[in-house]
Amino acid sequence: MSDSKNSPHVDILRSPLGRARGLGSARAGSAHWWAQRLTAVALVPLTLWFIFSVLRLAGASHGEVIEWLGHPVQVALMLCLIIATFHHLQLGLQTVIEDYVHEDGVKLASVLLMKAACVVLALASIVSVLRLGL
Repeated sequence: MSDSKNSPHVDILRSPLGRARGLGSARAGSAHWWAQRLTAVALVPLTLWFIFSVLRLAGASHGEVIEWLGHPVQVALMLCLIIATFHHLQLGLQTVIEDYVHEDGVKLASVLLMKAACVVLALASIVSVLRLGL
């Protein structure tokens, strides 16, 4: 009768590459990384446009701001800013949670709650802009 406790472990005979295989792709995070970089690049001109627009509208009446936001280009740029901001926020917070929360259940709940909050806040912002701009 052979004792399985005394039999050699299979991993001893495998190379480090063989042990690493099956643990996930080295390219698994590249889409996340690229999305974070692309939203960061998109946010630079959008944020500059927004700051310039707010400075230009300083002291304007409510009606003037509504008229400004009534132009299709302004609405489109504002929606792009909102979508890029909340997507970038969600990607960054997900990275922080995955890096610093170590318990799997808490990590999953935190990521899901954070993503839900980002979606709700983004939708509320989009609806507000559409109500004012259309």
